[in-house]
Amino acid sequence: MNIKNTFRRAGMTLLFLGAVLVTITSISNVSLADIYKWEKNSNVTSSFEQKQTEIAMKSLNIVKAKKRYISSNEVEAPQTLEEWGNFEQYPSSVVVATGYTAGVESTGKTPDHPEYGITFSGVKVTRDLYSTIAADLNVYPLGTIIYIPNYGFGVVADKGSAINGNQLDLFYNTVSDVYDQWGKREVEVYIVEMGNGELTEEDLTKLNENEALQVFRQQINES
Repeated sequence: MNIKNTFRRAGMTLLFLGAVLVTITSISNVSLADIYKWEKNSNVTSSFEQKQTEIAMKSLNIVKAKKRYISSNEVEAPQTLEEWGNFEQYPSSVVVATGYTAGVESTGKTPDHPEYGITFSGVKVTRDLYSTIAADLNVYPLGTIIYIPNYGFGVVADKGSAINGNQLDLFYNTVSDVYDQWGKREVEVYIVEMGNGELTEEDLTKLNENEALQVFRQQINES
């Protein structure tokens, strides 16, 4: 009797569930097969999306930014001494600068004079990467390095009775160079290094052998 009741209840439960399912299907127009198919596709899509995400993450870990190397041709080298050096880092002074030569017109000495072309410091006059210049030694001691725009580096190697205070004489090889390239002008100069009161030929040679400045030597020689 109990077994029959159990089967009867189970049958009634199945009938009830079947009725509910039929009702849902008729209302939503979605069959049990559709639900099964949707669940299966959903699982497949989810798995596919997860796979794509994993691939993308791996790609991010593998791909590295390409290095870019700048060739020497892409770097524009300075064309003048003004472009080469940051001279504004040095103290400056406004001076009256005049061009001079080793000749009689500037020094009173002729080429046959035993001290022709020899400065007060003992070094020979030169127009080079570091040219010899004359100054008031009370203001700029021997060996002082001064940068003069449109002239270049000057090293105080000489003095003059007519040079007082903020005045400089800049050496040129000829009188025509003095008039054509400089003359006399007021200019702001930069004190690169104060001298110690001495200057030797060895000091001057070492300055003019500065490898970083050799590219400008032709410009100085032509000026």
